[in-house]
Amino acid sequence: MQRQLKDYLIISLKGMAMGAADAVPGVSGGTIAFISGIYEELISTISNVNLSLFKTLRTDGFSAFWKQLNGNFLMALLTGIIVSFVSFMRVAKYLLEHHPVLIWSFFFGLIIASIYFVGKQINRWDLGTTVSLVIGAVLAFYITTLPSLNNNGSPWFLFFAGAIAICAMILPGISGSFILVILGAYKTLSDAFHDFDFKKIALFAGGAVIGLLSFSHLLKWLFKNYHNTTLAVLTGFIFGSLNKVWPWKLTDTVIDKETGNIIPFSDVSNLGTLSIFEKQSQITDAYKTVSESSTIPSVYSEMNQIDSHLIPAIALMVFGFLTIFILEKIGNKKS
Repeated sequence: MQRQLKDYLIISLKGMAMGAADAVPGVSGGTIAFISGIYEELISTISNVNLSLFKTLRTDGFSAFWKQLNGNFLMALLTGIIVSFVSFMRVAKYLLEHHPVLIWSFFFGLIIASIYFVGKQINRWDLGTTVSLVIGAVLAFYITTLPSLNNNGSPWFLFFAGAIAICAMILPGISGSFILVILGAYKTLSDAFHDFDFKKIALFAGGAVIGLLSFSHLLKWLFKNYHNTTLAVLTGFIFGSLNKVWPWKLTDTVIDKETGNIIPFSDVSNLGTLSIFEKQSQITDAYKTVSESSTIPSVYSEMNQIDSHLIPAIALMVFGFLTIFILEKIGNKKS
């Protein structure tokens, strides 16, 4: 069916939701794409970028090239992603620094709903799909427990980080921004965008393009040949990522930026969480979180000597949960 202008506006709105999700380390834009009903079209469109596409451009002209590329879809989606990502990144940074429990509560509810909506698309459950779900969940959980590396601005490293992070960004449940944090490239890239360091941005983008084109072919093949198993693994990824977005966290170890040494956070403060310590002490650039662990609200409140914000957190979880219902309803509308 031929898409109308309103259909492309809806695709742009879905792109904006993806961009907002990708701006937060721990939340996957791929999850939003899946829930909103554009995931497989996105993967198929990206994987169709090959040499034959440019042969079409040379022999049949731009119009045929644009149609084969599915250019209107990509343009609408990328516009939404870029506008949202650039604008929401600063908002997300502020919320993560000043209201971490509340923003993580919203995304926790969103991901809980995502597990249901992605999982229900599995047509048949058997031993293979169950094992695949468990493997995906364990792998994603393990990734959320990995300590962050120190910042690295090496050119080849940025290229590699771009290739790895973009693969994570299109996988439901795995956050590309969080992978950048783990690799130690998140701050380097953020600074590059802030300082308009086009060399570093180009290196990262080059790696992202190579990674995206390569990985999309693999995903397309997996969906075509192992649809149920692939969905089970992706559902597991989303389930395992819950550990990262759990709102109440205690900091285990930090890196002293002056010495480069990794030390227990208990050696720095009697409080339980680095962000709370920074807010109360106004010491904001001396330490960086290396590892953290989830805890219950009452322990979080006791360790940090603050309110756990349990009631508003639950309300935001419900709101995040309902947001997925809205996205899924939009995604089910026939174009």
